[in-house]
Amino acid sequence: MTPLSPTDQLFLWLEKRQQPMHVGGLQLFSFPENAPDDYVARLAEQLRQQHQVTAPFNRRLSYRLGQPVWVEDDQLDLEHHFRFEALPTPGRIRELLSFVSAEHSHLMDRERPMWEVHLIEGLKDRQFALYTKVHHSLIDGVSAMRLATRMLSENPHETGMPPIWDMTPRARSGGDDGSLSLWRSVAHLLGSSGKQLGTIPTVAKELLKTINQARKDPAYHSIFHAPRSVLNQKITGSRRFAAQSYCLKRIKAVCEAYGTTVNDVVTAMCASALRTYLMNQDALPAKPLIAFVPVSLRRDDSSEGNQVGVILANLHTDENNAGQRLMKIHQSMEEAKDRYRNMSSEEIVNYTALTLAPAAFHLLTGMAPNWQTFNVVISNVPGPSEPRYWNGARLEGMYPVSIAMDRLALNMTLTSYNGQVEFGLIGCRRTLPSMQRMLDHLEEGLAELETAASL
Repeated sequence: MTPLSPTDQLFLWLEKRQQPMHVGGLQLFSFPENAPDDYVARLAEQLRQQHQVTAPFNRRLSYRLGQPVWVEDDQLDLEHHFRFEALPTPGRIRELLSFVSAEHSHLMDRERPMWEVHLIEGLKDRQFALYTKVHHSLIDGVSAMRLATRMLSENPHETGMPPIWDMTPRARSGGDDGSLSLWRSVAHLLGSSGKQLGTIPTVAKELLKTINQARKDPAYHSIFHAPRSVLNQKITGSRRFAAQSYCLKRIKAVCEAYGTTVNDVVTAMCASALRTYLMNQDALPAKPLIAFVPVSLRRDDSSEGNQVGVILANLHTDENNAGQRLMKIHQSMEEAKDRYRNMSSEEIVNYTALTLAPAAFHLLTGMAPNWQTFNVVISNVPGPSEPRYWNGARLEGMYPVSIAMDRLALNMTLTSYNGQVEFGLIGCRRTLPSMQRMLDHLEEGLAELETAASL
């Protein structure tokens, strides 16, 4: 029996019919060489025999004295959690994304361990897919990505590999896992950060500098000036998932031309896509959109401690020129990083938690519309840089599937894999009609940057 942390309880409390609180991932595979046509059916039969289920996938929710706890489920029904599915013809990526959109809209059964794995056949070109979803109270997105990567191998000839529910989690080496999210920051503010009085002087000083700079420069990414947008309405429970890969070499070429980072360029791509999409909807705010962007602050090769911060990035969606928009984004990112570099890890977390408190209050209650701190989440989770295989099947793409919320109708999450940047967009189908067109707008945004850089 394990009590849930305050953060994990928050994910349960936030969940409503229109607001499922699970994260997921879509992996696309090609058949191994010389595999029979019924390869996926044989794989499904092998997976059905994998009855060992390790933590956290063997845990279900229970209550003791009114408090939620995790208990081991000694009656776990694997057939409920592992499902073998077939796409309708013609088995295009369009049908696959429609399947994920529908499945990601469904709430999970709290009487059982809250996870599902869908093995999907029926794709063209001898491909198949694996869609996994796990409740955010059970695991966070970074940990899920790590488990999904550990499930894979660099050896195309390795077989008998276990599924994700039979992957023993690695023990932490101490310190923070390096991940930072809105809700973890807020929980930190409400919980243990109150004990860390030593951070108060620096945090207060930096917060005052932020406010003063915002007063002097209206374009500064202030925590108080995100515009009202169609992205920030109440949503329904219906989801649309859109995913696509983009060449990392192209993005790095733009980085070299402008002297920016990969994170700057993908953020600029998102800014361009949002700008075009909202202009087509006649809904682009006059003021620039603000994004919640977790960024790495690491300046060495160490792996210790929390060196991740959250930047409220001005996307400069009021700027017409793609190149100038990228440079403005880069400049605002660097200013935020410079501020964090003068702070300790604990000060960074507490500063972030404090600046996000208005956003959390608004997202939780909707009672403070003038406190629209940011409009969209843009998150980059690193993945493997070399090809990976699962029981001989080559991984062709891996796409994150995150969470849309009331007053935060769009989440743009991406990961890197084998020379590609894999975008996964999740949004409310009704609030954001034809959201899948943003994939074309992302491509257009990258092409604009290439043209501006004469590439």
